[in-house]
Amino acid sequence: MNLHWHRRDLRVADNRALAEAAADDRVLPVFVLDPDVLAHAAPPRVAAMCDALESLRADYRELGGDLLVAEGDPREELPRIADEYGAEAVYWNRDYSGLARERDGAVRLALDDAEISRAAFHDALLHEPGSIRTNAGDHYSVFSYFWKKWRDRETDAPIGAPDEGRVAAPDDSSPIPTPPDLGFDAPEAEVPAMGTGAARDRLDSFCTDAIFRYAEGRDDPATDGTARLSVHLTWGTVGVREVWRATEAAMSRADGDPERADDEEGTEAASVREFQRQLAWREFYAHVLAARPDIVTRNYREYESDIEWRDDEAALQAWKDGRTGYPFVDAGMRQLRAEAWMHNRLRMVVAAFLTKDLLVDWREGYDWFREKLADHDPGNDAGGWQWAASTGMDAQPYFRIFNPTTQGERYDPDAEFIKRYVPELRDATADQIHGWTELGDAERERIAPEYPAPIVDHAERREEAIAMFERARGE
Repeated sequence: MNLHWHRRDLRVADNRALAEAAADDRVLPVFVLDPDVLAHAAPPRVAAMCDALESLRADYRELGGDLLVAEGDPREELPRIADEYGAEAVYWNRDYSGLARERDGAVRLALDDAEISRAAFHDALLHEPGSIRTNAGDHYSVFSYFWKKWRDRETDAPIGAPDEGRVAAPDDSSPIPTPPDLGFDAPEAEVPAMGTGAARDRLDSFCTDAIFRYAEGRDDPATDGTARLSVHLTWGTVGVREVWRATEAAMSRADGDPERADDEEGTEAASVREFQRQLAWREFYAHVLAARPDIVTRNYREYESDIEWRDDEAALQAWKDGRTGYPFVDAGMRQLRAEAWMHNRLRMVVAAFLTKDLLVDWREGYDWFREKLADHDPGNDAGGWQWAASTGMDAQPYFRIFNPTTQGERYDPDAEFIKRYVPELRDATADQIHGWTELGDAERERIAPEYPAPIVDHAERREEAIAMFERARGE
């Protein structure tokens, strides 16, 4: 018998390590609730994980087996379980964060000491970190160059689930724990349904319709124009090869020339290609994370002097609460609390506001996203935050600063999204909402007395942000 150690691959199909473990022997699937990992967790992610584990158990039971859920240090639990069930080897899929790599290294040593074989596989990405490099042999720090090589590489086909009868069941099938069982409060957000069935439903729906308008719809937060697959890719309830195959099938049905999809605008093929670019962005940041695991805590780009971030607890709290007096920003922050998810356009806007209007360190925002997102991914989130803060790879230049009012006017012109999440403004007109920063105190009090005035002046803070970065650059 072999063990398959699940981590962020909570699925039975398109799972390389599981398929390898079941290829020539029966396999017992195992998930270990690691206290060191849970110490970095938060209620939305734990709730998503528990729901995904319930779905995974059901899938294994359909194959005639079951999932063993253990709690403790995997360095101790995996050798113990292998000994108890007479397993000869432990299989798993690689993860690329610094914490995961330290854990996996320790597990390898523990298994070696116990004289148990082990094998780790590339599975979470279409193209493994280290496989796409510059001519000098380094990882790419500019996305456009990475994208050209990434899109032209052959991709593997999805992998089938193990055959019925190849999956074993533990002697004692204990219940999947709930977040309170693990010491976590229930999340304030409504976390989406997890599991491969939910992921495939979402993927099928998107690739049947919205993907063909994705280039235009992805920036409209009031409509359901995005895939909303991020939480499923984070937890691996669907394989990235399966997602890629679905996008290629959509490309085959799209109007327009797939060979010209990179250069065309307005065609369905161009929209499909734009979504594929977003998959490439995810992998770009994962490749950088694998090479530089410190990007979750340290600026990727070095400046001559330290950036003079402000320690402004009141402003930070107003940002977290969605009460900055900038309606588009506040709507995004409230969506985060309500859904454990935020539209990608809003992720950029709220990150720019925190770092360039409030002049608060991007790490404060990264930590808040880690606390509130069900789809938190270290590479994606650190990459996005450092892009907005002008400290990261292929980042926004420090002098190009989003105007939060203009962003709202452009991407939510009728204020539909804003009114959905900021009910204090439900009786205001779109012009009043987008002109909120220009209204007088008496007018704001008349229109929406419960909604705050702007906590900063964008024009003034823009100049301060540029000066702050120029000092850091030694200018």
